[in-house]
Amino acid sequence: MRKLIITGAAAAIAAAGIGLAAAPAEAASAVQIYRVYYNSPGSDRGSNTSLNGEWVQLFNTSKTSRQLKGYKLKDKTGYTYTFGSFTLKGRKSVYVHTGKGRNSAAHRYWGRSWYVWNNSGDAAYLRYPGGSAADSCSWGSKGASKYC
Repeated sequence: MRKLIITGAAAAIAAAGIGLAAAPAEAASAVQIYRVYYNSPGSDRGSNTSLNGEWVQLFNTSKTSRQLKGYKLKDKTGYTYTFGSFTLKGRKSVYVHTGKGRNSAAHRYWGRSWYVWNNSGDAAYLRYPGGSAADSCSWGSKGASKYC
């Protein structure tokens, strides 16, 4: 019965020529979190190799290069990686590793001496320079990585 009433109301509105405007959708960021490898291989002893086995892959979905200066990558606790002057080319990825290393076009290094991403569940947040949300990805306690 309820379905018929809703259908009848929609038909009456259409017949009267009244349009229903949908709320504008939030535009998706061109740069998105593609994958998070939150549980690096082996035991978590804090070696730089192990720390760099923990990473977040960002992907530029557009054909146009994007300047990421001021973008922030955060976890639930508030640990924050802030991009310096860095351009991510169109249709390319960049990996943000937890440990130390030499930055390149495809790999950035947070420089931390301990893990950021919780194996028992966490979330990664990508923020624009002004602080608004660009993208996010969360996971539970199963597995070692999450495609977002």
